[in-house]
Amino acid sequence: MEFISTRGQVAPTPIDAALVAGLAPDGGLYVPEAIPTVDFTVPAGTLAATALRTLAPFFVDSALRGRLEAICADAFSFDAPLRPLAGRGDHVLELFHGPTAAFKDYAARFLARALEGLRDPASPPTTILVATSGDTGAAVAAAFHRRPGFRVVILYPDGKVSPRQAHGLGCWGDNVSAWRVEGSFDDCQRLAKQALSDEALRARVALGSANSISLGRLLPQAAYYAHAASHFHAAHRRTLNFIVPTGNLGNASAAFVARSMGAPVGEIRLACNANDTLPRYFAGGDYAPHATRATLANAMDVGAPSNFERLRHWHGSDAQLRAGFVAGSVDDATIRKVVAAAPARHGIVACPHTATALRLLQDLRDAGDVRDWAVVATAHPAKFETIVEPLVGRVVEPPPALAECLARPAQAQALAADYDALRRLLEG
Repeated sequence: MEFISTRGQVAPTPIDAALVAGLAPDGGLYVPEAIPTVDFTVPAGTLAATALRTLAPFFVDSALRGRLEAICADAFSFDAPLRPLAGRGDHVLELFHGPTAAFKDYAARFLARALEGLRDPASPPTTILVATSGDTGAAVAAAFHRRPGFRVVILYPDGKVSPRQAHGLGCWGDNVSAWRVEGSFDDCQRLAKQALSDEALRARVALGSANSISLGRLLPQAAYYAHAASHFHAAHRRTLNFIVPTGNLGNASAAFVARSMGAPVGEIRLACNANDTLPRYFAGGDYAPHATRATLANAMDVGAPSNFERLRHWHGSDAQLRAGFVAGSVDDATIRKVVAAAPARHGIVACPHTATALRLLQDLRDAGDVRDWAVVATAHPAKFETIVEPLVGRVVEPPPALAECLARPAQAQALAADYDALRRLLEG
């Protein structure tokens, strides 16, 4: 299987080269020439086994083919449990049981193991450049920390992530450095894309990406949707629908991939915060990215979601794309209300991002929808204790791995939202 760019200006590329490159040379995002189908009728016993089943068709021609099982076993060594909520037919898919308490741990660990397996030990170190709106950077840092042959450069918007998120970005040291960018996440993302498409820079510096623009981030995320949906269907003979908190659209695009591969995934709804580029588009408006607005659900503070380019590629027209998804926007005042009500209404403490999905679930139930829905819990609420604890009236204890991160000292350096400054940093 080979991979092509969403912009169509690059020859078909083997998966190993696409993983190493991150971004296609024409500035597009790599996608498979065709999405393979897999038989998910009989669920695999573990999440790692489902990941292997999901990913194997993409790696048939890869140098990693013989090591794929071991890579999946390491990356998916912690579960993604589907738990019932208080309402009938309501569920939550918990994706926060990894080392940095966010869904991005699964794919970041997979990508780190994959790139390590593809790297020539005699080659110069590879710089993994990552822009983060809060959670990606910590997951990537944890996955690559002290991994020989790699350094990690994290760009995040100064003052626009939670205090614990910022700590999780800057507490690693060694081969990981965190940089506070004077701007928004979209500025960080723009700088990263510019560097990754700078051929002159890449001739001097070995660069890789760990953002959701990378295939190594997108494809592994399909595994937990396939796992939850196949087990639910086997137990109940019904299709499970998902509400996905959405910023850069990588997680929701992975749900689409799982469904396209044959997993019994039903409808996919996109829960957005006040950054309403996607809700406006799916309601029939033009795709018109806007400047990022700062919200309580800061990891979703994205005005120009990169993976929209993939979804548009996979659909023949705007009409077909709009027919495949529904998106809703949830403002900060509503997020606060949902977080405060979640323990009594749903039986859980929710982070602000998960709260956007809970609100869309409530809207569905109020409208009489009786189907089975799973809200995707993308991060542990303890990462946002300054928001959550006053609303629920109690302390939310961090899980052990997050507590360990918080116990370490952290530091980050300032960086202007200027490409020349970033290029000098990468060349240094």
